[in-house]
Amino acid sequence: MRVIAWITEGTWPSCIDAARSHAPEAADIVLLHVTGPEAPGAAHGAFAGLLGRGHPERDPGTAVEHLATTSAERLLAEAAQRLGRPCKRVERTGRVEREVVAAAEGADLLILARDGGRNHLGPRSIGPASRFIVDHAPCPVLLVWPEAAPGVSSPSGSDRL
Repeated sequence: MRVIAWITEGTWPSCIDAARSHAPEAADIVLLHVTGPEAPGAAHGAFAGLLGRGHPERDPGTAVEHLATTSAERLLAEAAQRLGRPCKRVERTGRVEREVVAAAEGADLLILARDGGRNHLGPRSIGPASRFIVDHAPCPVLLVWPEAAPGVSSPSGSDRL
């Protein structure tokens, strides 16, 4: 069995806990982090458009790319430590939702956490990237709450379902 846990900055512990609980001991677990192109692209564009093109060695986009890589490596290392069992770490770059769907090809389970509004049940508890992933995943999806789920009788609960 191959299980992919999508690791994001705000919700990764819940995905790791779900993998520990739901993936059989013999499962191949892949911890996946995807870095979007937005921040490095903006820095590259600002440098090229506003600061000139004469000194590519001063392009801040390159530094932002290195920082993103370092941050992803650190996050994946923390997630692997929390998992406490052998796993593969994968870092991808691109449109987040498309990269996660592509990485899930051939997987038996994809684990991701809700990333929208966390104080009520319903469709707004899932952000746009996660909605795309849930709708297009080529395998079963386990969607977890990053913390305790709000109750059905919560003030913003069942009336918004």
